[in-house]
Amino acid sequence: MDKKTRLILIGNGMAGVRAVEELLKIAPDLYDVTVFGTEPYGNYNRILLSPLLSGEKSVDEIMTNPRAWYEERSITLHTGDTVTRIDRKRRNVHSESGREVPYDRLLLATGSEPFVIPVPGVELDGVITFRDIGDVNAMLSAAQRGGKAVVIGGGLLGLEAAYGLHKRGMAVTVVHLLGRLMERQLDPTAAELLRHSLTQRGLRFMMGKQTSAILGDTHVTGVRFKDADDSEIEADLVVMAAGIRPNMNLAREAGLHCGKGVVVNDTMQTYDPRIYAVGECVEHRKATYGLLAPLWEQAKVCASHLAQVGYGRYPGSLTATQLKVTGIDVYSAGDFTGDEDSEALVYKDIRRGVYKRVMLKNNRITGAVLYGDTRDGGWYFRLMQAGSDIAATREHLIFGAAYADDEQAERSEESLAASA
Repeated sequence: MDKKTRLILIGNGMAGVRAVEELLKIAPDLYDVTVFGTEPYGNYNRILLSPLLSGEKSVDEIMTNPRAWYEERSITLHTGDTVTRIDRKRRNVHSESGREVPYDRLLLATGSEPFVIPVPGVELDGVITFRDIGDVNAMLSAAQRGGKAVVIGGGLLGLEAAYGLHKRGMAVTVVHLLGRLMERQLDPTAAELLRHSLTQRGLRFMMGKQTSAILGDTHVTGVRFKDADDSEIEADLVVMAAGIRPNMNLAREAGLHCGKGVVVNDTMQTYDPRIYAVGECVEHRKATYGLLAPLWEQAKVCASHLAQVGYGRYPGSLTATQLKVTGIDVYSAGDFTGDEDSEALVYKDIRRGVYKRVMLKNNRITGAVLYGDTRDGGWYFRLMQAGSDIAATREHLIFGAAYADDEQAERSEESLAASA
């Protein structure tokens, strides 16, 4: 019997394991697969950390592939064991526990790491990030003691952490450097609607505030801001949710070409032809991605090349974000700001909490923001992807697919009647 090719996956997260799943569909017997994961778990859905924090989900419920899944597929899984070095010359990896494992092909899926603001006091007890199950457990432990929480960062992760801690009984203040929440996904109107709604639900916001220090001797007691008064607020817990960065330390130390992330080509191959990379650690055509859809596309392409079929190419992704921020539906896609040649179609019903903004240029959709009612998000996105001319449905476009379809049907009936 021929010896199998040895594949090592570094990173037991969503993108890497998805690539292995896709590989097993195409070539189930080609590789002897070994997986290294830093966390002491099987593969889980990181997107469901927020419901785990708020109490809507349990750890078992967010597991995608428990240990039994690996065993059934004869995959060697090393959990709680971080890879510390890749020896490309000898083609092996070294782990924290002392393992030295050889590879023929290597798949990097090291994900991203939280950005911790470099201010005095970040090393204090009670200062945590929101990235994995361990972070959630630390937050739950703090919430049991009650008190005041400060969440630094008004993006999606920060808001989810804030709302989860609020539901667990803490008094929560969200501190954001900029003047509007979720500035990458929302325009000013939608962002203000979101802030108003979350304020009504019990969260407090401090906008346009720059943190200068975390206060305390051994445990956090407060946060100081960079303003004229050096103002401060009390805190028993500080959650850093100010963004993420590709985790490329291991790749860089191994001598792989890195920019904003681990640089790959359209086959997800790094500058070392034996090493592939997928997920949040990757830079492809100068872009990095943190949403699921692009990561799934990358995983599929990578799997086809690892399987030696080689038909896939990853051209990059036009991304759309559909989120449920603390129970509020939000959708955004493309360029929803526009330029001087763009035109905005806007629908606003504040009483119902519904807001829509669709950007047009040359009768084509270039971007959209939907708040409160996101049913037509996918339809707008498909029109945008296809570059469809929307001149015929322009009058009803902002009201969604149903109205546009009705209008198209009426036009068809009118043309049929005219030709009869």
